Amino acid sequence: MNRHIRLIALLGFAGLSALSQAQAPAATAPTTTPATPRVDQREAHQQARIAQGAASGSLTARETRRLEKEQHVINKAEDKAKADGTVTRHERRRLHKMQEGASKDIHHAKHNAKSASAPGQ
Repeated sequence: MNRHIRLIALLGFAGLSALSQAQAPAATAPTTTPATPRVDQREAHQQARIAQGAASGSLTARETRRLEKEQHVINKAEDKAKADGTVTRHERRRLHKMQEGASKDIHHAKHNAKSASAPGQ
């Protein structure tokens, strides 16, 4: 039980930190890093959906870890796209497709028959 509370707290903190970063004014961002506000906003929304699913019990701990790992892969792809100082249309399209897949994965995991409160999970 204590382990689940820690997981929920960690996910909540991660979601809040992602939201606060997405809402930071553009003036504080370094001018050398290309901006991807839509990607960042969607990332924050997906983190919040994962945290809400973990808190409500609609996501198991295993599903939560897998979805968080998927978000981490998207973050790495975004960092790689920004590395050269320009995010091209092709890179934005790739990030969008990755986020679309992650969104579908979150929906499926939250609405399947598994839940954190089910016996044997």
